[in-house]
Amino acid sequence: MAKNTSGRGQRELKVKVKTARGRKLSSTRWLQRQLNDPYVKRAQAEGYRGRAAYKILELDDKYQFLVPGARVVDLGCAPGGWCQVAVKRINALGEKPGKSIGRVIGVDLQDVEPIPGADLHRLDFLSDDADIKVKDWIGGAADVVMSDMAAASSGHKQTDHLRIIALCEAAAYFAFDVLEEGGTFVAKVLAGGAEGDLQKLLKQKFTKVANVKPPASRSDSSEKFVVATGFRG
Repeated sequence: MAKNTSGRGQRELKVKVKTARGRKLSSTRWLQRQLNDPYVKRAQAEGYRGRAAYKILELDDKYQFLVPGARVVDLGCAPGGWCQVAVKRINALGEKPGKSIGRVIGVDLQDVEPIPGADLHRLDFLSDDADIKVKDWIGGAADVVMSDMAAASSGHKQTDHLRIIALCEAAAYFAFDVLEEGGTFVAKVLAGGAEGDLQKLLKQKFTKVANVKPPASRSDSSEKFVVATGFRG
C-alpha cells in the first residue's frame, strides 16, 4: 500500500517535553505549550517577534484603527510584535503606493531591537514629560495609543489583576494627553472584578468602548482587551 505523503488526514504530532533536572514542572508545561502553540509556530514562520502580534492583528481586523497614514504609539512595546504589525498596516515604510505614510513610535523601559519603519525609544511613559516627548517624536497628536503591557506577576491572582488595571488606567491617562480627537485606545486588561472604574472612565472619554478576547488570546488566560474608539478630546 502506498504511503500517504500529502499530509492530508494525518494528525499533527504533539511535542512532549520531559521534565529536566532543575526545571520546575510549571516551566516544563509552559515550554510544552509554547512548542505546540500554532500561533508561536506561525509567528516564527511569518517573522513576528511573538504570538502577541496576532492579538493586535485580530483586533485591527475587527475595528480597523491601523489605517494607512495613522500615527501610532505603542506603550511597553518590547519585544516589538505590535510595532511590526502597525508598521505594515499604517504604511510606515511607504510600501503601499498611493496610500498615506504613517508613523510608529514605540516606547519601553528597556532597549528594543530596531524595527524597520518604527521609531523606538527607551522611556518610562509615567515620567512627567513623557507625553511631550512622544508628541514631539511623532510630530503632533496620535491617532492610536496601544498597550500590551502587563505588570510583573506576583503569583497572587487578585494582586496581579489590580496591578494590571492600575497600569491600564495609567496608559489611558497618557492616551488622553496625546490622542487626536476621534482617536483609538487599545489595551490589555485581566478579568477579575476591578475593571468598573476603568470602564466608566473610558466611556466618558470615548464614544464606543468594547471588551474583546481575540482568538489569539489563550482560552485559559484571563486576559482581554479594551478597544475604545472615538476619543472626545
